[in-house]
Parts: sequence; structure tokens; C-alpha cells
Amino acid sequence: MRVEINHSRHPEKAHRPDNPIQRKPDWIRVKAPNHPIYHETRELMRANRLVTVCEEAACPNIGECWSQRHATMMIMGDTCTRACSFCNVRTGMPEALDADEPARVADAVAKLGLRHVVITSVDRDDLADGGASHFAAVIHALRAAAPQTTIEILTPDFLRKPGAIAVVTDARPDVFNHNLETVPRLYPTIRPGARYFQSLRLLAQVKEQDPSIFTKSGMMVGLGETKAEILQVMDDLRVADVDFLTLGQYLQPTVKHAAVAEFVTPDAFADYASVARAKGFLLVSATPLTRSSYHADTDFVALRVARVASLAA
Repeated sequence: MRVEINHSRHPEKAHRPDNPIQRKPDWIRVKAPNHPIYHETRELMRANRLVTVCEEAACPNIGECWSQRHATMMIMGDTCTRACSFCNVRTGMPEALDADEPARVADAVAKLGLRHVVITSVDRDDLADGGASHFAAVIHALRAAAPQTTIEILTPDFLRKPGAIAVVTDARPDVFNHNLETVPRLYPTIRPGARYFQSLRLLAQVKEQDPSIFTKSGMMVGLGETKAEILQVMDDLRVADVDFLTLGQYLQPTVKHAAVAEFVTPDAFADYASVARAKGFLLVSATPLTRSSYHADTDFVALRVARVASLAA
């Protein structure tokens, strides 16, 4: 079956050659969402005029997560200033920031009753601080409206935005996540607007500025990287004192996106998880369907419970 790209959504990708989408193996297929709570979550996002990465990035786990009232809010609009070849989010010139968005995000989180929330964003290279102050405003609004909810942020790299990292760190999220996405060799084709060592430095700086904040990063596999390269990225992250790691299978959104080079087996993911734990990551999620925010709530709550128990022992 031929898959057609919507050029009105991705005009910047129209010049790319087609990469046929491969048939997914059985271990990656998911059921279509049909749970009543899924629709309730969807309506709440619409009512609060919120964008979610679940929809914009075509996440395969949306049915499961939204059926449990878990949604990852994507702040600062639905248009990114970068054009990464793996990402389904549209590229272009974003609109001005919405000053009311932090309050709407906080209201939705409070109504969902979340124990843990993940807030991400598009890249905003057009803003002087890359959107750092908007992230801080969202964190402050969440603390006021949902004080029992732990907050995980998944930020851009704030490339050439001096002082931006400190603005977000000073707002004190519980988890500061920034994804490396892939191995350094593939950055020119997969993540051309980013710099591998800038992303590593960001994660290291968060720990230097506030060691109490957990740091987290993630990668996609199946883009043509080697096992040795994946293990080297793990080592680089540990040198940067990163606490949590996610590894998931890259899935090609459209024919105009990067092709899948390999569908990595569940057994291979289990091996990567074992190695990552041995390297010292506190939390590791490595499965074909793992995404940055997938099961982030249960994983983080379990870690906090374990830590409290160890301190009490």
C-alpha cells in the first residue's frame, strides 16, 4: 500500500525522496484506541486547547496511555523551527507564545489527577531564550494547581541560548529530560539542526546546577546505528551523570521521513536494558514501544517508593 504524505503539514519535507514504509513485525503492532477514558482524555485536551506530543508525533502508545488518563502536553505550539528527519511534528515559523497556556496545562493536569506529568515542547529557535521562561512558567503553574504531581520536562537543546538551562533548572522540575535521539554519526542526517555534544553538555549542566534533579535521556534504535555506538552513548550519558535512560524502536511516520534500517527484537532490547543497568542508570526502559514518557509515572513513583524504603531501613 502506498502511503501519501500530507504536504500541507510537512511542506519542508516535500523535496525528500520517498522511503517506502516497511511492514511492522508482530511485536510492534498495537490495538486501535477505543476505551471510553481515551475519549474523555481527548475531549479534555480539546477543551483546554492543548497540544499533545501523543498526537503530533503519532505515538503508537496513545491508546494505552490516554485510556489511563496519561497525556504528554506539548507546549509552545505545534510548529517546530527544526526539520529532523525522524519527527512527525510540523516545521515552520511558530506563532507567538500563549501567556495563558501554563494555566491551561495546570488545569488539565489537576483534572486528570496525575501523579506524574511529562511536559515537552517543540524547538523554538525563534525565541531569545528558546522558550526556557515558558517552561518555568508551566512548572510554577503546575506546582500551584497540582502540588502532589511530580513534574518531568522534556526540553529542546537550547542551542545558542545562554542562560536558558539555568532558567528551567531554577524552576526545579523533578526530572529534567533531554533526548540524544541517536548516535553522533547519524546526527547530520537524522538530527541536522542539533549538536550531539551540546545535548550532552545540557544534561551535565543540569546536574552541576542542581544535583537533586533527576536527569533523563533517550534514544531511538533501528536507524542504522551499531551496538558499539549505542553502548558508547550509554557511557557518554553516564559520564554526564544522567540517571534515567529510555530506548525504543524508531518507527517511520511517512514516506518522506528517514527509513527504518532494522526492527530490533525484544530480546535485543532486553540485552540493552541489562547492560544499561550494569552501567549504573537508576531507571531503564528499553522495549520496542518505549517512548520518553511511556510508563514514566509508574517508573518514577516506583523509584521514589524504593528510595524512601531504603532510607527507612
